[in-house]
Amino acid sequence: MKMTLRWYGSKYDSVTLEQIRQIPGVSGVITTLYGKLPGEVWTRDEIKALKDEVESAGLKLEGIESVNIHDSIKIGTPDRDKYIDNYIETLKNLGEEDIHLVCYNFMPVFDWTRSELARLRSDGSTVLAYNQDVIDKINPQEMFDSLNANSNGFVMPGWEPERLAKLKDLFIAYKDVDDEKLFDNLVYFLKKIQPVCEKYNIRMAIHPDDPAWPIFNLPRIVTGQERLQKLMKAVDAPFNGVTLCTGSLGSNPKNNIPEIIRSLKGRIPFAHVRNLKYNSDRDFEEAAHLSSDGSMDMFEIMKALHDIDFDGVIRPDHGRMIWGEQAMPGYGLYDRALGAEYLLGLWEAINKSKEV
Repeated sequence: MKMTLRWYGSKYDSVTLEQIRQIPGVSGVITTLYGKLPGEVWTRDEIKALKDEVESAGLKLEGIESVNIHDSIKIGTPDRDKYIDNYIETLKNLGEEDIHLVCYNFMPVFDWTRSELARLRSDGSTVLAYNQDVIDKINPQEMFDSLNANSNGFVMPGWEPERLAKLKDLFIAYKDVDDEKLFDNLVYFLKKIQPVCEKYNIRMAIHPDDPAWPIFNLPRIVTGQERLQKLMKAVDAPFNGVTLCTGSLGSNPKNNIPEIIRSLKGRIPFAHVRNLKYNSDRDFEEAAHLSSDGSMDMFEIMKALHDIDFDGVIRPDHGRMIWGEQAMPGYGLYDRALGAEYLLGLWEAINKSKEV
C-alpha cells in the first residue's frame, strides 16, 4: 500500500510538497495539470515538469487525478473520437513518463455535489455536507454560485468557472442522455483507449458518482456494487478498474463498502478513504477519519482492502477544516495528515494481527 496525499500544484494549493513530505508514511502525491481543460492534450514536457517538481521534493508522483473527460465523449456527439484521440495522446505521454494510474469520472456536468462547503460541527471544525432538501429548493446555477462564494478563493475541482459558465448549455446537451446511453458511451470510450492503456500498463480507475443518486435529473451510472460489476464485465480487462471511494459510495448507507471491496479483488488500483456521518436520509456531513467520529467503520474498510491483498495507491480523502486553517474546502493539510496517520495505524495493526 502506498500512502499519498492529493496535491493540486504550487499555483493552486495552499499545501506545499515540503509539508506533505513531513507526514510520516506519506511517500507520494496524486496530482494533475490543474489548468488544463477537458479535451486538451497534455504534452510530455508539461507532464515531465510536473513530475520533476514532485520528485525534487523527495516524493513520487503516484498517479493522476484527474485527466478530465470532454463532455462530447460522455454525451456521444459526432466529434467524440477527436477528443478520445486527444485523450489517447495524453495517456501515451503519461506512460512514457512512467505514470501508470489515472483516476477519472464519468459524471455529467458536476464532478460532485454538496449543499454546503463549511457546515459547522460541534467540535468547531467545518466540513463539506449534503442535504437533499436544500438541493431540491435551488437550481444548478444557484448551487454553483453558492459554492463558489464559499470556496475560500480557491477554484474547486469539477467546478471550474470556465466550464460552468456554460451551465445552461450543458444541461441542454445532456437532455437526451439517460443511464443506458451514458453507460454505452463509457464502454465505447474504454474500448477505444484500451490498446494504449495496455501498451503502457496504465490502470484507469473510475471514481464513483458523488452522491450515489441522480442530481437535477442527470443520470448516474457508478453508484454501487451492481453497477460497478456491470462495468467490470462490460470491459473485462485489468486496465479497467475502480477508485474505491468510501465517501462517494458511502453517501448511500445501503452500500456495504467492505462487501463492495471484496467483490472487486484485482480491480482496485486506487482508494480514497474517508468517513461520513449520516444525519437522516440523504443528509450527511463529512467527518474525521476516526470511525467513532462518523458512521463508517474504518477498521472494517481497511481490513477488507487487506483481505484482497490491496497493494495500490491510497489517500485520505476530504478532511475537516481545523485549527484555523484557510485552504480549499476539504483539502487542508492538518486533518488529512491526521487521517493518513490513522489509516496507516490501522493498516499496521491489521498486518501484525495477521502475523500472529
